[in-house]
Amino acid sequence: MEASRLDSGVTDCLTRWKISHRSHLKEAGQVLVLGQGDVGQLGLGEDIIERKKPALVSLPEKAVQVIAGGMHTVCLSDTGHVYTFGCNDEGALGRDTSEEGSEMVPGKVTLDEKVIQVSAGDSHTAALTEEGAVYIWGSFRDNNGVIGLLEPMKSSTVPVKVPMTEPVVKIASGNDHLVLVTLEGNLYTCGTAEQGQLGRVPEHFSNRGGRKGLERLLVPQMVKVKGKVHFIDAFCGAYFTFAVSKEGHVYGFGLSNYHQLGTKSTRMCFVPVKLTCFKNSTTSWVDFSGGQHHTLCLDAQGQAYSLGRAEYGRLGLGQGAEEKSEPTPVMGMEPARGVSCGASVSYAVTREGSVYAWGMGTNLQLGTGEEDDEWSPVKMTGKQLENRVVLMASSGGQHTVLLVKDKQDS
Repeated sequence: MEASRLDSGVTDCLTRWKISHRSHLKEAGQVLVLGQGDVGQLGLGEDIIERKKPALVSLPEKAVQVIAGGMHTVCLSDTGHVYTFGCNDEGALGRDTSEEGSEMVPGKVTLDEKVIQVSAGDSHTAALTEEGAVYIWGSFRDNNGVIGLLEPMKSSTVPVKVPMTEPVVKIASGNDHLVLVTLEGNLYTCGTAEQGQLGRVPEHFSNRGGRKGLERLLVPQMVKVKGKVHFIDAFCGAYFTFAVSKEGHVYGFGLSNYHQLGTKSTRMCFVPVKLTCFKNSTTSWVDFSGGQHHTLCLDAQGQAYSLGRAEYGRLGLGQGAEEKSEPTPVMGMEPARGVSCGASVSYAVTREGSVYAWGMGTNLQLGTGEEDDEWSPVKMTGKQLENRVVLMASSGGQHTVLLVKDKQDS
C-alpha cells in the first residue's frame, strides 16, 4: 500500500502507521509554574526567578504534556512541537540560547517530525515521534561528570535520533537514564548505570562500562528477564526504574537505599527484580513516579500510595512517619488520576482536577506560599488555579510545572 502510493508521487500521511500508548496525552491546556528558577526553568524571563504560587507561562500554543527536568522545563504542544526553557549548560534545551536571556523564556526545538511524548532528566531531554522514533539531546552524567549522550563524551545541543530497530511506544527519563518501551513489548535502556538503573549492566561494568567502555551504556540495549516477559509500560525515579508486564507484574531495578523500589533489602538492583510488594490480587497499578529516594504509585481505584524515604514529609503519611518498604496508602485526598515526584516533594492530581502537594517546602514547590515542609497532602490554591482543572503535574529539583485547562473547556 505504501509503495503504490509513493509511485504516484504523492504520499498520504494517513497511510503511515502511527503508534499509540495509554500514556500519550491529548487534553490541551495552559502551563503554570512555581518554585525557584534561578536558571530560567520557570520560563518567566530574567526578572522572575521564584514564584510562591502557580504563575502562567506564555506559550505560542496549547500544551498537552509538561515535564520538569532537573533544572529545565519541556512543554509539548497539541500540534506536536516541543518548547523548552531553563538551564542549557549541557544542551538540555535542544536549541540555540546564545542570545542573552533566551534560555529564560520558552523557545521551540527544531524537529521535523510530530512529537507525541517528551521526557527529561537532569541534563537531557527526549522526544517520541508519532511513528515510534526517539530523539534525544543534552547529555548523561555520572558521579564524575559528563559521560556523553549516544557517543562517549559527546553531548548534543540539538536533537539526534536514537538508534533503534523497532518502534518505541513510550519513553521515560530518570536523572541520567532513558527507558524505552517498544511496540513488541521489549524494554531498552541507556545512560548512566552506576546505581543499576539500566537493569542490564552488571555491577562490575557499571562504572563507565568497565573494560567494554561507555558504548555499553550509551547505545540502547534490551533489558533481559528470565522467561519471556512482554512489557507494556515503564516509569522512572531519579536513579531507578519500574516496568510493568502485560500480566500486570511490576519489575524494578536501580537504587533502593531507602526501599524506594519496594525491595526488602536496601541493596542496588542491577537486574530486574519481580516486586512482590505490588502483587496485590485486587489492585492493578496504573501510575508510578520516583523522586530522589521515594516512590509514589497509583492503583486503578485512584488510591495513591508511597514508599521509600520519609524525611521532610515526602511520603505524605503524616508527621513523623518512618520510611516504608512497601506501598502505603496516602490518605486525605479524593481519587487521583496521576501521581508525580520531585526530588523531595510529591503530587497527586485528582480525577476532579485538583492537585495536592506534600514534602519539602524549601524551594516553594508546594504552592502553600510558605517554606514549611508538609507531612500530609495539602490542596494547592492560587489565582491561576481558580476555575481551572489540573491535568498533570511534574516536578524537578527546585521547580514544579502544572498543565491546566479552563473549567468551561471541560
